[in-house]
Amino acid sequence: MMMQGKRAVVTGATSGIGLAIAKALADAGARVMINGFGDAAQIAAARGEAGDALYHGADMSKPAEIAAMMAAAQDQLGGVDILVNNAGIQFVSPVEDFPAEKWDAILAINLSSAFHTTRLAVPGMKTAGWGRIINTASAHSLVASPFKSAYVAAKHGIAGFTKAVALEVATDGITANCISPGYVWTPLVEKQIPDTMAARGLSREQVIEDVLLKAQPTRQFVTVEQVAATALFLCSDAASQITGANISMDGGWTAA
Repeated sequence: MMMQGKRAVVTGATSGIGLAIAKALADAGARVMINGFGDAAQIAAARGEAGDALYHGADMSKPAEIAAMMAAAQDQLGGVDILVNNAGIQFVSPVEDFPAEKWDAILAINLSSAFHTTRLAVPGMKTAGWGRIINTASAHSLVASPFKSAYVAAKHGIAGFTKAVALEVATDGITANCISPGYVWTPLVEKQIPDTMAARGLSREQVIEDVLLKAQPTRQFVTVEQVAATALFLCSDAASQITGANISMDGGWTAA
């Protein structure tokens, strides 16, 4: 199998995109550690879907817990060959009403956590002479939408961070890329619908059709399986010369 013998850490992987990526890596032969929130039953189910994956419950807003997770991956997997930074949260609000604590949390989880995992993973990847860093960005790493100031700022940041890391490790057998999906039907998207309804004075159906899918010329949601397949390709030898890239998967949203 393509990823036989590889060891992967996937954050935000108890549901949605992260779980799909963890499953794809495990199906390809990798040993996986997942991270994310959820009750015991949800975590157990996610572990089972991802090839009986290991689990670490680090709070991705806390650098000390991230360090503990990366140390656990070293101890339990023997190292990290593939790092997928996928953890993310969202909050929708006009900027003048945006709670400062929500801004801080979004920047910490959606951006700073990727720095903390990456800085700890890169030394081992350099020693091995091989590594793959994949960051889940968003169409909002390239364009903005109203009422999402923190999320847009964090995703623009993750795109720039990815480029900088890619240049630093370009001669070490390591690639760093980000995938920028448009709207994917995940719990994160579903949970923001009520806030968007309130912010814009729209019904649920209007939010889905006139806000979410309106942005995507295909008028279809991206699937988690499509994102996972792209992540798996980026781990392959065929993608060894793809680094520092921001790969759009947004139904044409950012083509305009």
